[in-house]
Amino acid sequence: MRAGAFDYLIKPFSSSQLEMTLKKAEDYSRLVRVNRYLSLEEDDESGQELLGRSQVMQPLRQLIRKVAPTQATVLIQGESGTGKELVARALYRLSPRVSGPFIKINCAAVPENLIESEFFGHEKGAFTGAMSKREGRFELAHGGTILLDEISEISPQVQAKLLRVLQERELERVGGNRTLKVDVRVLATTNRNLEHCVDRKEFRQDLFFRLNVVPIHIPPLRERKEDIPELSERFMHRFARKHGVRVKGISDTCLSVLLQHHWPGNVRELQNVLERAVILCGDDGRLEPEHLGFAPATQLAVAAPPLGFASFAGNAVVGGAPVQLDAPQLGGILPLAELEKRQIFAALAHTQGNRTHASRLLGISIRTLRNKMHEYNGEGSAEPQTAAAIVS
Repeated sequence: MRAGAFDYLIKPFSSSQLEMTLKKAEDYSRLVRVNRYLSLEEDDESGQELLGRSQVMQPLRQLIRKVAPTQATVLIQGESGTGKELVARALYRLSPRVSGPFIKINCAAVPENLIESEFFGHEKGAFTGAMSKREGRFELAHGGTILLDEISEISPQVQAKLLRVLQERELERVGGNRTLKVDVRVLATTNRNLEHCVDRKEFRQDLFFRLNVVPIHIPPLRERKEDIPELSERFMHRFARKHGVRVKGISDTCLSVLLQHHWPGNVRELQNVLERAVILCGDDGRLEPEHLGFAPATQLAVAAPPLGFASFAGNAVVGGAPVQLDAPQLGGILPLAELEKRQIFAALAHTQGNRTHASRLLGISIRTLRNKMHEYNGEGSAEPQTAAAIVS
């Protein structure tokens, strides 16, 4: 035992005693692996609740309470930054599996050649660099819940294997030939319209039907602006505690500016803006419009993008020549999809067509950028190789 043995058996012992001891050792080993994985997770949103009391949020909360106690697979759809992971965590906390693990995997962040190993695990020697056996996320989630974040980003090959897991609840590790049974509840999120992806043959229709057992749509922040005062107040106090700043409140003028903003980045953008304002508010301790970092409201209908994003207003370089990229004016507010397209084109222009550098500027994966460009090409848009392609 001091050398590391899990347990011991005294002769004579029955096969049932041996089986029970092995089962306990397996459960203990699995808990250690799950805890090791969870301790490495960087989760800034853990413990946060789904905020907002607007009318559009009430049906969402009712649906969560109704679906959570079941074992149904749930597809959570919404724009980036709306709080899809918070909805997934609410489903987990209200489910009978709350005592089991909650394992998440960001499908867009894992390299394409490793995502199958991340999902299903691998055996020793399955590929170059596989020095030992490794359990996949589905194995770690056994008895609990797994969250497949940005499910639309997985390749067709992995989609086929994922379909089998959803249908049969069994899998095989990469490089292995032993079938493993898993008991998991699957939650999936996406910021894309999966039905359109199915129409474009980018996503399997049968997998979509398996995932879309219970669809949940999260409204964007611009459709529930009455929640902005409450959200701003909560975020202000949270970041004040985090950074050790004394704040007195939000001025009426500042709140008015927040209510007028279009919020293309949704709640995540609001968090970034409030954190920046808390840091910059100074000794006065009251948040004012100049602390938000927005462009003048009389000139721009949409304020500056959140931290980490390149602004599409300003100068870009295309083919060695500077190009002026105009922001939308107050009289002509653009749809969010058009703003996203212009932002991507501006980033590509700024990096002179280098997709890797552009994806870093935008804070997205190179795979997501490729998918977006493919989508725009399908709409008849070309990549911004010329100044006219961007300015138009």
